[in-house]
Parts: sequence; C-alpha cells; structure tokens
Amino acid sequence: MRETESENLSVKLFKPTKHAKETSTIVGTANQPPKDIENVLDGQSDNSWYRVLRRPQWIWQGVDPIVMDETLARIAASDNDRSNEKLLDTVVGYRQGNWSYEWTQSGMKYQKLALEKDEQADKSGATDNWRRASACFSIAGYPHLKGDPLSQQTEILANKAFHAAMETSPMKVKSVVAKVDGRSLEGFLYLPHTNEPLPTVIVSGGMDGLQTDLWHLFETYFAPANIAMLTLDMPSVGRSSHWNLTEDSSRLHQAMLHELESVPWVDHHRVGCFGVRFGANAAVRMAFVEQNRVKSCVSVGGILHAMLTDVNRRNNIPPMHLDTIASRMGKNQASSTLLTQLQALSLRHQGLLNGRKTKVPILAIGLEGDPVCPDSDNQLAALYSYGGKAKTLPNKPIHDGYHRIMLEAVEWFTKTL
Repeated sequence: MRETESENLSVKLFKPTKHAKETSTIVGTANQPPKDIENVLDGQSDNSWYRVLRRPQWIWQGVDPIVMDETLARIAASDNDRSNEKLLDTVVGYRQGNWSYEWTQSGMKYQKLALEKDEQADKSGATDNWRRASACFSIAGYPHLKGDPLSQQTEILANKAFHAAMETSPMKVKSVVAKVDGRSLEGFLYLPHTNEPLPTVIVSGGMDGLQTDLWHLFETYFAPANIAMLTLDMPSVGRSSHWNLTEDSSRLHQAMLHELESVPWVDHHRVGCFGVRFGANAAVRMAFVEQNRVKSCVSVGGILHAMLTDVNRRNNIPPMHLDTIASRMGKNQASSTLLTQLQALSLRHQGLLNGRKTKVPILAIGLEGDPVCPDSDNQLAALYSYGGKAKTLPNKPIHDGYHRIMLEAVEWFTKTL
C-alpha cells in the first residue's frame, strides 16, 4: 500500500461521517455517575473521560507512551463541541479533538514510518511501525460499539495495517475460516514453525478490543514455548460482528475448535482455551461443553458468575463497560431487562459451575481486589475442574501486570498440553 493510496483511503472512509453520532451517545449510559477503577485488566477510569483508559495495555501493544500522552492531550485540549462537556473524549464529528480522529492521526504517522522503512528494505522497522499503526487504528475505534460508524471505518484501517505487518513479519500467520449460520468466521493462527502439528491455544480477549491486538501474546509468550495461537473475536465485534453475545458465549469458539481438526499444523488432541474477562466466560464454558476436545483452560479475571448476578457489583462498573455489554448483546440501551438477561450468561446458573466436574484442568487467575471477578468465581472454576487451580496475583505494579499473568498462563499450558 503506497502512502498516497492509504491517505486517500482515510479521506474516502471518513468523508461521509463528519456528523457521525458521538460514541458515548450510542447506548447512552454516559450520563450515569462515573465509576473510578484502576487495575491491570480494565485500565483506569475517572470522571473526566467516557472511555476507560487502558494505558498499560496500549503500551504493551506497542504504542509509544509519548505518542499516547500526546494523543490524549490533543483530545483533552480541544475547544470543539462535546456531547457531554464534562467528558473530554466526547468531541462531536470527525475533527480535531474527536477520539477517532486523533488516534487515526497517530496511526497515520506510524503508517508513514512503516512505508519509509519498507522503501529502505528495513523489514523489521516496517513490521514494528505497521503493528503500531494497527494498534492506534484499533484504539481509534475503541470500545467498538455496534452502530458507531467512525469505529467501523477505523477497523478497516486497523485490518489493512495488520495485514501489512504480517506481510513484512517473519511470523507465520494463517487465516482459518469456519462456517457459522452460513457466514464465514475468521480467526488467525500464529505458528512458531510448520515442521509438525503443534499444541494450540484458542485466545480471546475482552469485548472491547480486536483480535488483531493480540499478536504480542504469541511473539513474547506462546512462540518461545513452541505453542501455536489461534485468535478469535468475541461475538458482535470485529470479525465476529454478525453474531450477538448470548448465554451460549462459546458458540463461535466451538465452531472454530471443530474447524481446527482439519488444519494440518494443529495437533487437535492438544488444544487449550485462554480468555480474559468475557473471553474467559467462553473459555471456561468450552472446558465443560467440549471436554473431549479441549485439554486445558486458563481464565483471567473471568466474568463467570458474580458480576452477572450481583446488582451491586454491576452498579460499580463504568458506564462504558455497561454500554459495551449492551452493544454485544444487540441492545441499543443498557436497560433493566439487559441486567436480567445477563444472569443467563452466569456459568453457575447454566449448571456448569455447580454440577459435574469437567476433566479439563482450569487455571483461574485473579487479581487482588478485582471489582469484576471476585476470588469466589475463580474458586468455583477450580472446584468444578479436575486438577483445577485458583490463583490470585497482586494488582500492583500495574505496568507489568500482563507479563505476570502470561508467565503463569504459559507455564500452565506447557504443563497441561
């Protein structure tokens, strides 16, 4: 992709959306009292921003901390109209100060550097900058709500940058496509090598990111352990946008698991599941409904039961998270009926975490004082799993939280796969 072509793509994508609906108004819980949180998995929220700022995660994804702070500063300093004057990231329209606009500008700078490196035949430099561009474009669409046109446009840019990064990267990445309801579901299979079938882990993050954000997990943790990684978007986001989140949270994962049986690079007798937050709900569910095909499972801060059934706990999560959950379930507002429907996603209410044990060993990792996933949820997952284990890690320091979690996860998979 030449620079002029990519710039033209940006102009073409965003031209019709100058007056697009502002993200915080799409579901509309932003006017509820904000909730302060600060932890490794969710980032940091305060009463000045609609979005929960995931600084440690974005740095981990490759965004330069200086670029991140400069981007946030431009958003905060804007004099343009906001849909909510109390919230800095609610500038209306695709223009200076708008969240999508400013993060797209930062992505374009990385893209320009990537193209320059490409021309200089510096493949490593090109790959690094394409990845950073993809990360910025992904953040530009965060939290990826349904019906957010600016988010949909930034996803196109993120995908193009991701594919450009894969073309220049030495990593082996294959597209794997399963059919669900007659539609194509795409995941990406990362391989340390193609010499033999490999143990493989199906990975899903939370509900407000894209699977293209997850390459770092493979390069830093799974590849050195000689484990392949298959990424999958959660229902209603990214490449899984055709399907809403329901109580059958693992439906797409099951389809992909069955598809992996025909992939020659995967040892389908040694497949594990790894999930964070709602991704962990799907992963743990897989450990029960597919226990003849899944050999190991890791849940990180899993939304398994308590937050889905405890009104007080739900009332303490930031408005952005409520909007995201509503969006994933195909709702246009976070109503009282939504809270009732959430109870159906509880793995305990589904009879999984209070009946027969699964033979799949589950490692349920939690963080001290986690407002979303209490120790009791992790203990349930361990209790109803033969060989299961619950482990609580310190919440501080935040900056290396992902590293500590992933070391535990990879050690578990190495032992159980």
